[in-house]
Amino acid sequence: MVRIGFYFLQTSDFRIGSDQAKIRSVIRMLTHRNLATAAVSSSVNKVISASSSAGKPSSVDEPALVKLKKERDPEKLFNLFKANATNKLVVENRFVFEDTVSRLAGAGRLDYIENLLEHQKTLPQGRREGFIIRIIMLYGRARMTKHAVNTFCDMHLYGCVRTVKSFNAALKVLTESRDLQAINWFLNDVPARFGIVLDGYSFNIVIKGLCEMGILDKAFLVMAGMGKWGLAPDVFTYTLLIEASYKSNWPEIANGLWSRMVLKGCLPNIATFNVRIQYLVNKGRTWDANKLLDYMRRLKKSPEFPDEITYNLVIKGFCKMGNLKMAMYVYSAFRSEGYKPNQKIYQTLIHYFCEAREIDMAYNMCKQSMENNWYPSVDTINKLIDGLVRDGKLEKIDKARHIYSLALKRKPSFNSAQIEFMKSLV
Repeated sequence: MVRIGFYFLQTSDFRIGSDQAKIRSVIRMLTHRNLATAAVSSSVNKVISASSSAGKPSSVDEPALVKLKKERDPEKLFNLFKANATNKLVVENRFVFEDTVSRLAGAGRLDYIENLLEHQKTLPQGRREGFIIRIIMLYGRARMTKHAVNTFCDMHLYGCVRTVKSFNAALKVLTESRDLQAINWFLNDVPARFGIVLDGYSFNIVIKGLCEMGILDKAFLVMAGMGKWGLAPDVFTYTLLIEASYKSNWPEIANGLWSRMVLKGCLPNIATFNVRIQYLVNKGRTWDANKLLDYMRRLKKSPEFPDEITYNLVIKGFCKMGNLKMAMYVYSAFRSEGYKPNQKIYQTLIHYFCEAREIDMAYNMCKQSMENNWYPSVDTINKLIDGLVRDGKLEKIDKARHIYSLALKRKPSFNSAQIEFMKSLV
């Protein structure tokens, strides 16, 4: 078995903030390299999610699930779950599993989590890789990284075959821990030990982790190493690095990556476009973001191209500029494309209409939003009610009371202090 060769990921070399010249040299090297043309078609999270949702139950054992959901005492919750350890309708329900582990972790009872998950491995479901992946991810959720890695390494003890899918699950947990020494060991020693061949997801997990840690030079080197294993960067690889470059305020490198991606026949997806639009809006270049939005509308690569996020970013950009007229123009285009307003767009428009003292427009938007059970933040509602009341006209005061009455219908309800404050404004 050939070793993976990630030894350039030495912990002594890791630092936050990379040298741009070094990154540019890596990009130039990549430009002249003949990488493979096959691209991987889905993201890291899809593979983990698809694997961990295997065996989802078709029906629900109401009594057991209700008791688990309602129980707040960690010890009683542990005992209740342990009593249902062989109840498939409980253990195969990933939402119940995740909720139980999250609450035990929140209570600091990692001993209970270890007891439950180790017991699950010994049961028949412990022979399924998809179930073991869920165990690995649950250990990760509880920040029990060592247990997650040991679970992967010990899979043969439960009679469970390991593949790159379970390897990627453990690798994802490790990258989230930001333990660079452990990541280096896992990448260089474990694949050869268990006959695992890394895939595109594996590289994307590492690149994503390095980008989140701000170690961009190493992330670029990982991408450069993909060609040695017959893999090419896919749209997710490029999007991760483009986003990280924009966040580091290196637009030249981000734009160079975009050009290289297209030259290699890897077309940007909606996430890639949104990353660029986000950067333009953050830099106050909302008109340029709007031009890119118009281009996406003409391109019509897919029915969701552009999507709600794209429109929300541009609308927010114009609102921050104080150009509410253009914000409403983009909002009208959004509606004409057949999209329905969502909570984020309503929140953005209501907030900035209140800021601009456009109380009537804010009221109409807020009324529509709340009638669709989408509630703005409590601060925005308070600002709107205050603005209506300060107008002094009876008609506006009635509108303020109507907003207050709609706020009372929110499920889950605002807390009593928030309701009392709204009432005092009316």
